[in-house]
Amino acid sequence: MYPLTSQLERAAGFTRHDTAEEKLTKLEALLVQSNAPPEEIGLIAALLSVRIGRRYPPPELSPQKRKERTLTALIVQLERLAARQPVLVVYEDVHWIDPTTLELLSLVIERVQHLPVLLLVTARSEFRPPWPAYAHVTNIALGPISREEGATLIAQVTGGKTLPIEVLQQILAHTDGVPLFLEELTKTVVESGVLTDAGDRYAMAGPLPVLVIPTSLNASLQARLDRLSPVREVAQIGAVLGRHFSHALISAVVRMPQRQLDDALAQLLRAELIFRRGTPPDAEYTFKHALVQDAAYGTLLRAQRQQLHSRITTTLERQFPEIAEAQPERMAQHCAEAGLVAKAVAYCLEAGELAVARGLMTEAVVQLQKGLDLLADLPDGAARHEQELELQLLFGRALMAAKGYGAPELGETLARARQLGEQLDRPEQLAPVMCGQWVFRSVRGELVQAEQHTREVRHFAETRNDAAWKCLGQVISGDVSLWLGKFADARTYLEGALSLWDPSFRALGPLPEDPYVHILKFLYRTLVCFGHVDQARTRRDEALAEARRLSPYSLASMLRHVWYGDWAIGGVESTQALLRFTEEVLAISSEHGFALPFALGNMARGWCVGVMGQPAEGVSLIEQALNKLPKGANLGAPFHLMALAEVYGKAGQPLEGLRRLAEAAELVEKTDERWAAAEMHRLRGMLLLSTDEDDAAVDSFNQALAVARQQGAKFWELRAATNLARLWRDQGKSQQARELLAPVYEWFTEGLDTHVLKEARALLNE
Repeated sequence: MYPLTSQLERAAGFTRHDTAEEKLTKLEALLVQSNAPPEEIGLIAALLSVRIGRRYPPPELSPQKRKERTLTALIVQLERLAARQPVLVVYEDVHWIDPTTLELLSLVIERVQHLPVLLLVTARSEFRPPWPAYAHVTNIALGPISREEGATLIAQVTGGKTLPIEVLQQILAHTDGVPLFLEELTKTVVESGVLTDAGDRYAMAGPLPVLVIPTSLNASLQARLDRLSPVREVAQIGAVLGRHFSHALISAVVRMPQRQLDDALAQLLRAELIFRRGTPPDAEYTFKHALVQDAAYGTLLRAQRQQLHSRITTTLERQFPEIAEAQPERMAQHCAEAGLVAKAVAYCLEAGELAVARGLMTEAVVQLQKGLDLLADLPDGAARHEQELELQLLFGRALMAAKGYGAPELGETLARARQLGEQLDRPEQLAPVMCGQWVFRSVRGELVQAEQHTREVRHFAETRNDAAWKCLGQVISGDVSLWLGKFADARTYLEGALSLWDPSFRALGPLPEDPYVHILKFLYRTLVCFGHVDQARTRRDEALAEARRLSPYSLASMLRHVWYGDWAIGGVESTQALLRFTEEVLAISSEHGFALPFALGNMARGWCVGVMGQPAEGVSLIEQALNKLPKGANLGAPFHLMALAEVYGKAGQPLEGLRRLAEAAELVEKTDERWAAAEMHRLRGMLLLSTDEDDAAVDSFNQALAVARQQGAKFWELRAATNLARLWRDQGKSQQARELLAPVYEWFTEGLDTHVLKEARALLNE
């Protein structure tokens, strides 16, 4: 978003000598005029890399939400400006636009239909606008102009003086109706010396040379630059600096007296090859067109380009450190063109860090990928591997935010970072990478591989006798064990982590959420499966209280897991309470931009309303939420399909429910996610009963019982035993039903107030 930030800096009146405090004061003065609230000031300051200290503490937002809030703040500024006077906004050459600025432009286009704003956007024909075909947007395709229009344009360039007919015809024939070419070629011919000024017309000084009419726009521009040979060097240096450059910067780079430079810039202005904004020494220059810049750049030999890029790099670092700090992507480009590859890679890393800090994850991915690509030009060795490790670690963070924890590119990045960390013996970086691999594998539902990564983290911790990593190794091991249905292992690991826990371990930060809340919520879910319902609810409430104290993301993550634990308890009161939790997670996730908790919150809401009497709405909500889950995110997928199948059953569509359960069963075999496998068999039995397939239902209930017993999951065993006992009672097998259900029910010493246990007690009493 460099052009945008430059505009904001000019509007605020920033100078290169301003301190961070002075810049913040100027920005405040600009934004306070429009009554900008503190959060808005903080977001725009962060976009401009203005250090804000503690004056504007940043809100806890996901990277995507932070970007959205920043773009909204910019649009609000436009609205406030338009409220005072009509506004003209121009976006040029948007075929080169960066992703975030394009997103902002799309939002502006949507908003200006209600504002006194004229928005002018120019782009090449290959650009495909991402915004809809709004009624207030007019698309104008600018094709070649006619010969008559071309002749009129030529007359304007010559000041109304007519050209010899043969010259006019050749210009019109060569330029194919391209206005810029017409203009530049006319100037080329007039400046060439083959014409003489005869007052109201130009006359031929002699025969027209064959080569005086260049055959392309680039050739025409280069011919004009060649005839401006005394000032061509200044145009070339300007072209290397970029489409836009300042008077101060070109003065520092060009090796000529200031007066000579000013004369050269004045000649380029008179030739209309560049335009100027402001007055020296605070002037800003812009090439008339990107093709003019390209033409000037193209007149340089490769060695000259490298020397100039190197000189510019040194000048920016020594005399303009504020540019080097604020625009590392620009520094990376200069270094790369100068052949300073190692330095270019370092600036790519800085550009990636700055983009991550701003929440611009797509831009971060682009810059970091450039850095990784440049590494191929460096000699193999420890120094290159050090740089690559730093890039890969940050690249992994950016990919997590930009593409999700299950993106295939993330797996490749983490694997390479792991390899480099082992080669370089970087234990402080190895453990977070292994944790990242655990997250990647878990989210994708590759639980066996995830379990292997947890063993690696535990081994790492034991080898180094590191208390913090011992605790975190137990946390992630308990997590994977629960998903795998290894409830005894899960409880052992999680209670072990709880005994080792120290708040200082939070500083490691390798997990996507708070580790202490993680322990409590997975212990809560494990205890539910075991049947220790009261203990589970105690852990749930502790986790919720801690999450509320910590952060919105911790709370959103905890709230979505309440569904995974409380759904099995059943009953109207429990489901109503669960619905309130889902409404809370939806509100928090919507405010802060937490995509996964929002999708799962909608899914949980769909299940709640579905089982409480609105199955059609429930099915719709769950289906929509399934479609909005991040690509590659398979963790929990069997359970999500089970929830959908149950609501289909409530909607009187048991066959559709059975089809969804079949999909869930396939995923269980693929992912080994077996924590709710017993419930999957039990639910199949219930749906089969709806189709009068009692024998098949009995088989499913027995499968549920077998899985629950093998896992030690007493709560799942009770639910399956209750369903089968009820069926046997209805078939006149009351004694057999009692012998099945009574010992399971009598095992329970807590949770007797839950719907499931009350239902079992009532059935036994019958």
